[in-house]
Amino acid sequence: MSSSDMDTWDRFLPNPPGEGGFRFASAHAGRRVLVTGAGGYIGSALIKAIASAAPRCLVLLDSSEHNLFEIERHLELPHEGFLGSVDDTDLLDDIFSRFHPEIIYHAAAFKHVPLLELNPIAAVRNNVIGTWAAARAAVRHGASEFILISTDKAVNPHSVMGVSKRIAELAVVALSSAACRMNAIRLGNVIGSSGSVVPVFLKQIAEGRSVAVTHPEASRWFLSLRETVEAILACGIAACGAAACEGRILLPDVGEPVRIAELAKFLIHAAGKEIPVRFTGLRPGDKLTEELSYKTEVKDGFVEGPLEVIKTRRFAPAEFEDVMERLSGCIDSRDVSRLIRTLSSVVPEYLPSGLVLNSMASAARV
Repeated sequence: MSSSDMDTWDRFLPNPPGEGGFRFASAHAGRRVLVTGAGGYIGSALIKAIASAAPRCLVLLDSSEHNLFEIERHLELPHEGFLGSVDDTDLLDDIFSRFHPEIIYHAAAFKHVPLLELNPIAAVRNNVIGTWAAARAAVRHGASEFILISTDKAVNPHSVMGVSKRIAELAVVALSSAACRMNAIRLGNVIGSSGSVVPVFLKQIAEGRSVAVTHPEASRWFLSLRETVEAILACGIAACGAAACEGRILLPDVGEPVRIAELAKFLIHAAGKEIPVRFTGLRPGDKLTEELSYKTEVKDGFVEGPLEVIKTRRFAPAEFEDVMERLSGCIDSRDVSRLIRTLSSVVPEYLPSGLVLNSMASAARV
């Protein structure tokens, strides 16, 4: 690997150097901000960036006691932390009525693809019902902006995680209006996030074990944590002002996709070790490559960031209300087969994995 190649891959190394403040953080000065999933990898970095701008009020919501504790102990400015689930409408109403957040960054989500293939009810309850509950609370209490953190896995999904995030996108687009402007940002993989390939590879390398890669041709788009936070903050700017966009998907510049096998080899080389790469095969719900947009989506220019603006499918609010009632009914009855059929009817591009189809077949024989 040449020195120029090494330079372009340095962002995958642990503890990359900082680069000062965030360009779009200052726009949050004096504003009331709520971040869900506040203790997660993205949420906690987002909180720290917003805190640097001295918001009028900063509210944190997370379902993990440990994560909430960790982010709170690193904050020096006054804030309010709440331990609870994003699908708890009573809790949401309490938060909104007491603190009146103007802008909501919705980062709360389950994200691990193989685990969610085995737990589709939990995935849909958290990722879909939770998003719907948070977005409706924002509308009900007069918030001005709502930003959903989404993923490229929502495009032509092969996984429960991906289809749940796609329906979350559709939920905020359906509820968006000039009064409460809602957009979703589609991210690639975030370098260093918990359970993602870089920390997993680094642990395997440190332990001298072979590095497990699913497939020689598997590739993904990557963003550094800094790039991710800057792009999310730019979404808040995009929803402001006279030329504000709403009901859109926003895409940051994710560069070129990276082959996971090449990433593994780089990290092994950087560690100065000789460790083999072994291929394990795609897991249920995995795709060989990801995509950034649907063929039916329309590119609609750029906003500051730069973020590409994408027009996507848009349900009428009443129509989407029916979708949510159907999904809630499946969850309440714990009917996985009907849940998957409903997900497929809402997102016809969804291709359930063999694992999910087998579980549906098993349930039908009972």
